[in-house]
Amino acid sequence: MLVAAAACPCPPLLVPEVAAGAAPELDTARAACTDALGVLAAARPDLLVVVGPDAGTCDYPAGTPGSFRGFGVDLDVRLGDGGGDRDGDRDGAGDGVAGRELPYGLAVGAWLLGRTGWAGAPVEGRGVVESLAPDACLAEGRRLAGRADRVALLVMGDGSACRTLKAPGYLDERAAPFDAEIARALGTADTAALRALDAGLARELKVSGRVPWQVLAGAAEGAAGLSGALLHEDAPYGVGYMVATWS
Repeated sequence: MLVAAAACPCPPLLVPEVAAGAAPELDTARAACTDALGVLAAARPDLLVVVGPDAGTCDYPAGTPGSFRGFGVDLDVRLGDGGGDRDGDRDGAGDGVAGRELPYGLAVGAWLLGRTGWAGAPVEGRGVVESLAPDACLAEGRRLAGRADRVALLVMGDGSACRTLKAPGYLDERAAPFDAEIARALGTADTAALRALDAGLARELKVSGRVPWQVLAGAAEGAAGLSGALLHEDAPYGVGYMVATWS
């Protein structure tokens, strides 16, 4: 059963080494993510599942490695190991699936967990493909919620990438209202609103979080009395970044 959840953005820029000189611009978002993970730890889950966008839908066991080398940074992470490895050190990478690395969203999640020294529960990862239909997302969430008596989710995903003229997807006037509804739904634990997100519109607005958020909605179906809190909402690079907790 789902006992807590945290929704965090997943841009590699959240990692200061990747952001370099622009790192201070996301300090507030990082602080909010740290607070959100504190809510997960306080729930004392038996299992934490990190859910994020992926090229396919598959599992990533504890110990699966990830890297930010594709962004020009010599920084490796491993899912659930409590920290990142530098200087090319891949010790323990074999704990994951041979030849498979974390997609960028789960790598950011692993970095957040390592940054806060997560030790609250075993950690697993679940990558979900962008094209997953809403009904399949809900079923996926229900399955994850049944993985243990007390399950927490760390849900990684961004809002629209079309918030400004300089955004990756250029300016789309529909982007800000779409993100505002997501922020409201995440901040109030409104599962009905998340279930109702328009998959086609989300794709047009380059929203990476639609599938993870609808997985969250499915996971929450059997949970009674969940309340939400919106900890952060901004679009510093024309991309919607939101941090919220459910407990």
